[in-house]
Amino acid sequence: MTATSAPAAGAGPAAYASGGPRPEPGTLTDLFFESIARFDKPDALRYKSGGQWHSMSHGEVEERARRVALALGELGITGEQRVGILSENRPEWAIADYGCLTARITDVPIYPTLPAEQLPYIMNDAGIVLVFVSTGLQAGKVREIRSQVPSLRYVVSFASPAPDGADMTFDDLLARGAAGETPAAIDAWLAHAHAAKPDDVATLLYTSGTTGTPKGVMLTHDNIHSNVLAGRSKIPFLGADVELSFLPLSHIFQRTFDYLAWATGTTIAYAESIDAVPLNMSEVRPTVMCAVPRLYEKMYARVLENALREGPVKRRIFFWGRGVAAKWTERRLSGRSVGPLLAIENAIVQRVVFSKLRTRLGGRLRYFVSGSAPLAPEINKFFYGAGLMILEGYGLTETSPVMCVNTPENFRIGTVGKPVEGTELMIAPDGEILTRGPNVMKGYFNKPDATAEAFTADGWFKTGDIGAIEDGFLRITDRKKDLIKTSGGKYIAPQPIENRVKLNKYVSEAVLIGEGRRFPSMLIVPNFDHLEKWAALKNILWTSRSQLLAMPTVQAKMEQEVGEAFDGLAKFETPKKITLLEHEFSIERGELTPSLKVRRKAVDQNYRDVIDEMYRDLQKQNEN
Repeated sequence: MTATSAPAAGAGPAAYASGGPRPEPGTLTDLFFESIARFDKPDALRYKSGGQWHSMSHGEVEERARRVALALGELGITGEQRVGILSENRPEWAIADYGCLTARITDVPIYPTLPAEQLPYIMNDAGIVLVFVSTGLQAGKVREIRSQVPSLRYVVSFASPAPDGADMTFDDLLARGAAGETPAAIDAWLAHAHAAKPDDVATLLYTSGTTGTPKGVMLTHDNIHSNVLAGRSKIPFLGADVELSFLPLSHIFQRTFDYLAWATGTTIAYAESIDAVPLNMSEVRPTVMCAVPRLYEKMYARVLENALREGPVKRRIFFWGRGVAAKWTERRLSGRSVGPLLAIENAIVQRVVFSKLRTRLGGRLRYFVSGSAPLAPEINKFFYGAGLMILEGYGLTETSPVMCVNTPENFRIGTVGKPVEGTELMIAPDGEILTRGPNVMKGYFNKPDATAEAFTADGWFKTGDIGAIEDGFLRITDRKKDLIKTSGGKYIAPQPIENRVKLNKYVSEAVLIGEGRRFPSMLIVPNFDHLEKWAALKNILWTSRSQLLAMPTVQAKMEQEVGEAFDGLAKFETPKKITLLEHEFSIERGELTPSLKVRRKAVDQNYRDVIDEMYRDLQKQNEN
C-alpha cells in the first residue's frame, strides 16, 4: 500500500480509518444566526466583573456583533483587509470575531502571551489594519512596535478608558456602529453576512510551531463549520450545558470548542485567568470543558499532595480508594464484569474519597475534552476511576483542529479516538499520520512552497506525527521530527518517556536529550513548590535555587524520584544522567510555544553548555 491513496478493499485496518461521509458544507455565519434563532438564551455568554458574574443574551451578542461590523465598514475596512485580536478570553473577543465574520473580514488572533518583539512579523505578514487589544498591557505592546507595522491604522481597546497606545475604546466603536444602524443598513448587513461562501477564508491563525518562523494557516468557513458539525455529532450536549472557557481563544482548540458550545446552546462562561480557573469552576459549576494535559497533570499532583498531607488514617483510606477505583476502571474498560463486591466498594469510594474532588470542580462536570498534547494514560485512568471522563482527541491548527476524538460510546484510553465525520486517516510507510477531509486548511498564507510541502501529491496532509491505527482508534506515538536518533542508530520516542517522568510530583518539565549522542540524558525542571517543602523538612538550608540544586542530597533525591519512571525502558532509551535546571522554560526565551509545547531546538540551543558538560561528566565517569 502506498501513502498517497486510500487502501483497496480488504486492506489491513491498521493503515486506514474513516469517519464516514462529510457534513454538509456551510459557514460560521450560518451557525451564528441559526443558534441565535434556535436558542435565544439570556445567558449565552457569562463573565465576571466587579466580583460578580454577569450574563449576555444571544440577542445582545448579535446586536454588538452587528455594530462592530457596521463600524468596521464605516472605517473603510473591507473583506480584502485583515483585523487582529490581541486579547485574553472575554465576551468582547467573541463579539469582535463574530463582527468580523458577519462583515466577511478575515480576523487574525494573536496570542496575548507573545512579547512585543514577536508581533511585527505576524502583523506585517497578515497586513493587519486594525487590532483589538484587551488591556493597557497589550496596548503597550502595540504602541512599542507600531512604527514597524505600516499597515496598522486603528487600535481598539476593550478596556475603558482607552489606555495609552489605543485610538478608541470598544464602546466607542460600538457607538460608531449604532449611529449608522438604520433598517436599511441592518438589512444590508444581513444580506452581506449570508453571502459568505463555505470556501471563504474565515480566519488566519499563525502557528506557534515548535521550530521555524510562524506560518499563517488559512482556515475557511467550511473548515471550521465541518469540524463543529462533526463534533456536535460525536460529543453529547444536553442544551443546558455550561462551559468554562479558559484556554486561549487564539488557539484553534478552544475557539472551535466555543463555536461548538454556541452551536449547541451551551452557555460559555469566560474564566478570569488561568490562575482563577479552580475558583471559577466552583462558581460557574461547568458541565463540559476542554483543557490541555498540563491542567490534568496539575490536578492529579494536587490530589496526591493533599492525600499525603492528611493524617495516617485518611491517607490509608485514600490509597485504598484509589486501588479500588483502579480495579473497577480496569474491569470496566476491558469489558469484564465488575462483580457485586467491587461495585459496592467502588460506590463507597466514590462517596467517601472522590466526591470532594468532583465538588471542587463544581459538582456537575460530565466530561472534559483533552487535546493539544498527549495525555498520560495513568492520569486518564485515575480521573475515569474518580468519576470524571476525559475524552481525549487529536488535531492540529491545520485541521481546524479535530481529526479524532474519544466519545462515551467509543472510548479507549491511550488512544485519541476514532476519526470524526468526513475525516480520513492513513499511516504512511514511515509511520507518519496522513489525513484529508473538509477540515483541512486551505493553505499557508503567502507561502505556496510551504503549502505544497505540507501535502502529498494527491492531497493527503502530512501531520508530522507518528502513530498507528488499532480497530479504528488512532494511537499517537510521537512527533516525526522529535524522534531522537542516537549515534548507534537507535530511534527513541521522547514524549512517552517524558510523560512518565512528569507524573512525579517533584517534576515540572522533562526534556529528553540524545540526538547524535551515544546514549540519552534528560533535563529536568523541578517542581520547586514540592522540592523546597521537602528540603525544609530535611532541614536543608539554601539561599538560592542554584545552591539548592547543587546539593548532593537534593540531586540524589531527584535522581531517585525520576529514576522510578525509567523502570521497564529498553537499555538504549534509558537516560544515563539527569541535569536539574533552576529556571522554568518560558515563551519569552523561545523554549515554549504560546500553547506551552516545548520547543526542543530552543531548549537544546539555550542549554547547549549545560548539555555538553553533562556528557563530558558521563564520559569521565566511563573512563574512570
